[in-house]
Amino acid sequence: MITDPTVLRIGQGVELHHHRGQREAARELFAQVWEDIGGEEGDPLHICVLAHAMADVQDDVHEELVWDLRALAAVGRITDERLAEAGVALSVGGLYPSLHLNLSECYRKLGDLGPAREHLRQARATIGGLGDDDYGRLIKGGLERLEEQLGEADDRAAPPCPP
Repeated sequence: MITDPTVLRIGQGVELHHHRGQREAARELFAQVWEDIGGEEGDPLHICVLAHAMADVQDDVHEELVWDLRALAAVGRITDERLAEAGVALSVGGLYPSLHLNLSECYRKLGDLGPAREHLRQARATIGGLGDDDYGRLIKGGLERLEEQLGEADDRAAPPCPP
């Protein structure tokens, strides 16, 4: 169970956006939290979780990409001990698939398919960090949809062509 007050506040913003459809209210809450944590100088866990959520409420895909890149940059400075201290049930390795999924989707929306495919490959490579729970299934389902959109699902599943 999450116990970190800042992560709980970010969760409130996620609730506003995903469950109540209040995107602007979520964005305003996230902006306040960003200010409260000291922006880029804040706790890497807070930066990662907040940037990951803030990306989802952006109207412009370029801004979404900026926030997703912030989240990815911060995750490398988080430890499993810090996650446990905050009450987050995932390991650091479990954060990467979603981060790479979101980055892949941003690059796909921008028509930049090389980086989109690279982040999709990185998401696939880190999928082992996810459990067989609702969150894991959500991310795996997102990867499957993105693979189809990028034309990668058939590439992975099809047998090699004979010479």
